[in-house]
Amino acid sequence: MRWAAAGLSAGLLELPFPLAGPLPPWRSVFAWFGLAPLIWAVLRASEDANRPLRRSFLVAYVCGVLWYMGNCYWIYATMNIHGGIPPFVSVLLLVAFSLVLGGYFGLFGLGLAAVRRRFGMGWALAAAPFLWVAQEFAGARITSVPWDQLGYSQVDNGLLTPLAPWTGVYGISFVLVVANTLFVGALVFRERKHAIASAIAAALMLAVRSMGASMDMPSAPASATAVLVQPNLDVTADNNWSGPDWDAHIAQFTRLAGEECKSYIAGIPQTGAPSGEIQCPPYPTHPDLVAWPEAPAPFIEPDPKFQQAIQHIAQTVQAPLVVGGIGTEWAGDNEGWHNYNSAMLFAPNGSKIGRYDKIHLVPYGEYIPFKNLVGFAHKLTGRVSDFSRGKDRMVFRIPDQKGTVHRYGFLICYEAVFADEVREFARNGAEVLVNISDDGWYGDTSAPWQHLNMARMRAIENRRWLLRDTNNGVTAAIDPYGRVRQSIPRHAVDALPAQFGFRDDVTFYTSHGDVFAWLCAFVAIGAVGFSRGGKRT
Repeated sequence: MRWAAAGLSAGLLELPFPLAGPLPPWRSVFAWFGLAPLIWAVLRASEDANRPLRRSFLVAYVCGVLWYMGNCYWIYATMNIHGGIPPFVSVLLLVAFSLVLGGYFGLFGLGLAAVRRRFGMGWALAAAPFLWVAQEFAGARITSVPWDQLGYSQVDNGLLTPLAPWTGVYGISFVLVVANTLFVGALVFRERKHAIASAIAAALMLAVRSMGASMDMPSAPASATAVLVQPNLDVTADNNWSGPDWDAHIAQFTRLAGEECKSYIAGIPQTGAPSGEIQCPPYPTHPDLVAWPEAPAPFIEPDPKFQQAIQHIAQTVQAPLVVGGIGTEWAGDNEGWHNYNSAMLFAPNGSKIGRYDKIHLVPYGEYIPFKNLVGFAHKLTGRVSDFSRGKDRMVFRIPDQKGTVHRYGFLICYEAVFADEVREFARNGAEVLVNISDDGWYGDTSAPWQHLNMARMRAIENRRWLLRDTNNGVTAAIDPYGRVRQSIPRHAVDALPAQFGFRDDVTFYTSHGDVFAWLCAFVAIGAVGFSRGGKRT
């Protein structure tokens, strides 16, 4: 029964996250009770006379392994289709990934069981939200995989997302686990009055969820325009353009960069969102920024051909450009040239303003630990199989068309999932965040949609507009409340004339980071520490 309950929780907890397309908002309800079967199973396992802590750990561990295999099934597609790795090996990599990260669920179960045996059922349920946030925080800080933490499931909940500027996504996870413990309390408390109180509280929590899903958010005025180019390049193709092929792609880039007046989707693609249209005035206009995403294009910083093309495009559209490409730097005779996954910024006249080098690199994608032992990873890295890490989270000053200077922060690809790192851009003064990304590696799996929702939470935490420019989607403009205001279809050569605004206020989370998560971690450690020894309750 306990193992079945663990498997049930794993299945229920898959549902409040994207599976193979955008998340239907109604499915977020499963996060409010999906963890309850696991909590019940762990508490029951903790009552065993024979090795209760080990049994509790294993019950939760199995749930975690199953959940990671379902939530991150896209790892198989990435490795098999784009890495050229045999199916059996790709499955093994997914399983290994899940076996490692499932350990955090196991630690949650172990801690819950320890508190239950030392202090009783009530204290165990009270400790559960702290223990859960602690395991999410450990996953983010120790193994650097904060993928689809429970709170992301409520990115559309207008009553819960106001917690994020204070606590980050962890505060939302905390509330959800409280709701799950109330459902468990209604089942396990022996005193009728306690069970009834838990049931009533659980029902009220579901009412909060319903109200939050239909709640209107404050307005977020837009005052600027950025053209987000979506080139839709094949990540598996040889994109070393030359001759007429180079000229054709640069001509296409130039044409897309000038598309300021066109239709767009007023919401998330593939959700039935209505269309909108930008009407241009009867006089020439120029965007405040043109963005080219991280993409498999042969854009290498010192290449004269690239420099000439960028100068031509910038002068044609009369706007600053940010271009994803390979930045280079001479590191001396001992180290030679260093290559970086970079966002290169150019002025309207084509001159270089600066460059942000990606700091949080993808292991086995952008740098290769133990590269001599795992040669397959080279197939996933494109032209450069070993990038160097950037050093500074720079903020760039760019004047708009009226001459007013604004501060931009650029982040690259999955850096958007690291909340404590993204906030550094806003704390350093960025008034708008720009995320350039290549989600083509994920194919038509859940990952592009999961990635989008995590980027939306970054906008909420920092109360910043976030412009998301991708190779093949989801390219979108996200307002400071996490709403996708504009987007364009995936898998299309297109450009989004994204309207956005600037903000310079600083949230508590931007300024102080994961204070709430640290607090939960200390409480969890203290609760488990005091559970050692003493009389069993």
